[in-house]
Amino acid sequence: MSEQLTLAAETREQVGKGASRSLRREGRVPAVIYGNKQDPISIHLEEKELMRALMTGHFMNSTVSITVGGKATLTLPKDVSFHAVTDRPVHVDFLRIGEHTTVHVSVPVVFTDEEESPGITKGNGVLNIVKHEIELVCDASQIPGEITVSLKGREIGDSIHISNIDLPKGVEPAITDRDFTIATIVPPTVPTAEDEALDAEVAETQAAEAAEAAEEAEAEAADDAEGDKAE
Repeated sequence: MSEQLTLAAETREQVGKGASRSLRREGRVPAVIYGNKQDPISIHLEEKELMRALMTGHFMNSTVSITVGGKATLTLPKDVSFHAVTDRPVHVDFLRIGEHTTVHVSVPVVFTDEEESPGITKGNGVLNIVKHEIELVCDASQIPGEITVSLKGREIGDSIHISNIDLPKGVEPAITDRDFTIATIVPPTVPTAEDEALDAEVAETQAAEAAEAAEEAEAEAADDAEGDKAE
């Protein structure tokens, strides 16, 4: 099961862009705790401590106990916003939950036993992953850290559906109206000149978009600097 994380926080006395910018300059990250029929609480976290939690790789599907003023609140991370250029976290949303609240989470899929798949080892087939994460519904205390899918015995043309997966007890797929595909084993493909041209075009477009995003971020930073002077 996914382990519980802990974070220390302080309440925010002021909200708004100016206050948030000041917190970030001090190495803090603005956040909010909401839900469970209680009023939202505006808080801020130490960026280094938050980064350590994010680097665990399972932050979004772990319960997080947040201590504010000596009182611990059990939460589930719902959204993390990152800076477009620096990738530093700029805001976090936490959903307040009870110990046995039924939650909706996205859990990563891990594929094993690839060396025991004849379609891959003998047929040079390729694992085509349709879903890198599976949306699940379960008790907050029983969130799986990951879902393991064995490729043992899989041949080219095989499809792995959610019905083929043995989920932990008490864990159900959030999608129930169809037997959705998680992955397939497909034949090897030989790149064509058209494929290479398309890849080059996509790379060029991505580079242009990245440059545009960087320019927008620089302009935003300049505006923020002017705003700080005005304040």
